[in-house]
Amino acid sequence: MDPLSQGVLGAALPQGSARRREVAGAGLLGFLAGMAPDLDVLIRSSSDPLLFLEYHRQFTHSLLFIPVGGLLCALALHGLIGRRRGFSFGRSYLFCTLGYATHGLLDACTTYGTMLFWPFSEARIAWNTISIIDPLFTLPLLLLVLLAGLRKQPVLARYALVWVLVYLCIGLWQRNEAQSIGRELAASRGHQPLRLEAKPSFANILLWKVVYQTKDRFYVDAVRTGFSRRVFAGDSLPVLDVQRDLPWLAPDSQQALDVARFSWFSNGYVALDPLHANRVIDIRYSLLPNEIAPLWSIVLDPAAANDAHADYITHREGGPQRSTALWRMLMGGGEAGDVAPAL
Repeated sequence: MDPLSQGVLGAALPQGSARRREVAGAGLLGFLAGMAPDLDVLIRSSSDPLLFLEYHRQFTHSLLFIPVGGLLCALALHGLIGRRRGFSFGRSYLFCTLGYATHGLLDACTTYGTMLFWPFSEARIAWNTISIIDPLFTLPLLLLVLLAGLRKQPVLARYALVWVLVYLCIGLWQRNEAQSIGRELAASRGHQPLRLEAKPSFANILLWKVVYQTKDRFYVDAVRTGFSRRVFAGDSLPVLDVQRDLPWLAPDSQQALDVARFSWFSNGYVALDPLHANRVIDIRYSLLPNEIAPLWSIVLDPAAANDAHADYITHREGGPQRSTALWRMLMGGGEAGDVAPAL
């Protein structure tokens, strides 16, 4: 989730449990602690481009690490904030821990994948109920947290937590609806998916990207849920087969290991880019939810040494035309590839 959302949710929980005179300080400690787990993005390597993929949303986001993360935040913030607000170290630790605890759980509600159960499991938990940026979720939360701090009213922070739960429950309902439409769409094509997922598109929980896998292909479509159900047909690609698609890749090479690491990160939703040779893409994400236009990929080099890493690249090809297309789809307007208003 974006840093602001993480911060204000991190502020809301300690505010809601604080005394009136503590609300502002508790919110400030929780705000900073709520963002702290994302400091794991600093774990990088100049020689291994994929290292950060392994450590982002790993140990700093696990449930087991919450007391440790809260302690580290309290050690850093008590002298700067807590003591000046008249808190004992124990109160600073409590507020920091409550703020820190919200981070991994909120991230697990998004689509990226969070290792909540590290070190016992490296499964990437993704409940797919909210976009990583969603103003309708964040702005009411921000307003209530600010008012709670200014007016010293913990009840306003509790209202903020109610809003969070309500919105996430709506997102869960919408996700299930999108999956149901996706299964109907697959059945209409005569497909029996091996797996099917629905992910919210950018900044909303009304328009969803549906990705499903058959034996040998991935299919990507967009669906609009709610009273005006609509399907926007997308495209498909073959599932990556390393021996078939990359016959030159030595199984014991570092690049082969990097393909496996990237596939783990992408939950197996990887394919060969049809437009660029030797580029492996993560098909789960795109600006327009009915297209296969990756936000990140890895590039392999047949001439590279056996111990050379693959390159990691990001793609940010937006522009007003695509933003307009996304808006029209969100509003239920017809687009190229629209196959049915409802199934």
